[in-house]
Amino acid sequence: MGFMNNTTISKELIFFVSLIAIVAVHKMVITEKQPPIYQPADLNPELVDGSMQQLKENHRVSNFSLINQLGERITHQDYEGKIYVTDFFFTRCPSICPIMTSNMAKLQERFMDVEAVRLLSISVTPEMDSVPVLQNYAERHGAVASKWNIATGDKKHIYTLARKSYFAVMEEGDGALQDFIHTPNFVLVDSEKQIRGIYDGTKEVEIRRLIKDIELLLD
Repeated sequence: MGFMNNTTISKELIFFVSLIAIVAVHKMVITEKQPPIYQPADLNPELVDGSMQQLKENHRVSNFSLINQLGERITHQDYEGKIYVTDFFFTRCPSICPIMTSNMAKLQERFMDVEAVRLLSISVTPEMDSVPVLQNYAERHGAVASKWNIATGDKKHIYTLARKSYFAVMEEGDGALQDFIHTPNFVLVDSEKQIRGIYDGTKEVEIRRLIKDIELLLD
C-alpha cells in the first residue's frame, strides 16, 4: 500500500512539475514574440533630447491636446487603453508625406474593425493646416475620425511631443518660427503609453513589420 501511495505521489509530482514547465515555456515564448518596450536610453541618441538620453525606465508618452479634422479637441484620453501609431506630417509636403499618409490609410484598412487600434497623424505646420485644410486632406485620404485623427495644435506643444515624448525626429529645436520637423518615422505606442517601435513610414517592409508588431501586442 505504501509503495502504491509513493508511486501515486511521484506521478502527481511529475505532472505538477511538468505543468509548471509548460506554463513557463509558454510565457517565455509569448515574451520573446512581444516587441520590446523602448526607453530613451535604448534609442538612437540623435533622436533623444540630451536631457533624456540616460533614462532607462518608466518613459511614457506625454499627455496631449490637439484639434482634429472635425474641429474637435482630442486628448490622450481618447487613446486611453489603445494601441496606436503616431506620425508627424504636413499637408503641403510633396515628398515623403504622401507615402506616409498612404501607408497610414493601409493601416486604417487593416485594423478598421479592431477597436483596440487607433491612428494619430499630427501636422507640424499649424499655421497652414487649419481645420478646413485638415478636413479636406482627411477626406481625400479616406480618414475615418473614429479610427484616425488628423490633427494639429500649438506648435511648441507639437514639437515638444515629437522630440521629448515620441522621439520621432533628429533635429533639435523648440518650436520657434524657424523650427521645422520633417520625419518619416511612425511610432508605435501600446495601451500603457509605452513606445514599442519606431518604423520608417515610407518603406513597405517597415509597414509589414509594424503590422506584425501590432498583431503581437493584440495577442
